[in-house]
Amino acid sequence: MMKKKLLLAGVAASLLGSAAMAGDPDLLVFDWAGFEVPGLFETFKEKYGDGPTYAFYGDDDEAYQKVASGFKADVVHPCSQMVSKYRDAGLIEPWDISKIPAFADLDPKFLDSPIFKDDGGVWYLPTDWGVTAIAYNPEQVPAEDVASLQVFVNPKYQGRTSLPNSSDDVWALAYLATGVTDWTKVTDEQFAAAAAWLREANKNVQSYWADPSEMSQIMASGEVLVAWSWNDGVAYLKADNYPVAFQREAKEGSSTWFCGFVNMKDGPGSEEKAYDFMNSWLRPEAAQALIDEIGYGHSNMKGMAMLSEEQKLDAGLGPINAPILAQVPNDPKLREKQLAEFEKIKAGF
Repeated sequence: MMKKKLLLAGVAASLLGSAAMAGDPDLLVFDWAGFEVPGLFETFKEKYGDGPTYAFYGDDDEAYQKVASGFKADVVHPCSQMVSKYRDAGLIEPWDISKIPAFADLDPKFLDSPIFKDDGGVWYLPTDWGVTAIAYNPEQVPAEDVASLQVFVNPKYQGRTSLPNSSDDVWALAYLATGVTDWTKVTDEQFAAAAAWLREANKNVQSYWADPSEMSQIMASGEVLVAWSWNDGVAYLKADNYPVAFQREAKEGSSTWFCGFVNMKDGPGSEEKAYDFMNSWLRPEAAQALIDEIGYGHSNMKGMAMLSEEQKLDAGLGPINAPILAQVPNDPKLREKQLAEFEKIKAGF
């Protein structure tokens, strides 16, 4: 079962950036690979007889560059720290929340920024949230080795680690590892320390994974023993009975993030169908499909209340006793600086 599931995931990943899942021609959803979960668009399909057409990406910056270069989609699924870029570029328009009944049930903490909601309207519909932490093979990696984020610079694991090809996630790791838990207040000295740590971590990296299916494949192969992972890569491995554990309580901490949808200006499809898609996604019942298939939490508070505490804990969504770096919107100039430095580090400079 594992080989079949991971093979299919790899096929999906190979189609990133293309119309990898054809459906209703009047709605093009540009989304992270793996989010084509039927339970999320269930009521949309009941109404129209098919799901939307999907195009996939594996990285927030990749998605932004594609739409900024002219790729046309109706809705896109960025994480919170990217929304200001879409707004500043004039790529999106506000959502009409009068057409979204579940809006009142969304956890207000996910809208607590003028970037997301201001006098101009609601620019962002938060939908899902999760964590980035240490995934590891507990049969080969002792628990004491992953009690600290320094496992990623431990010479013992040279060539046996993997990090996401995501600037935000690797910098969250580097800041945590060097004692920073708030990336909205980073000094030049803290940036330099985190960059130096990342250069050391780069020496151990077997590969930078592009999407969770790739991460799960390289762990399942045995090539990688320790990865900086989102919930879904761990969920895929657990579903196939692969020995995997998720360490969120390293002494330096772990990271959290949330993502949602923006309404693209001049989308090629139907605005009515875009709202029907979002209403399917945001209904409370979608929370069950989201945690079952991907291991993520939902922004709808009623939906989260329908889940058992055991489910939340198993997915890595429970409370922890360790520092947390929240990937909230930060200074766009710092983010661009991080992105440029990350490219240098991967190239060996």
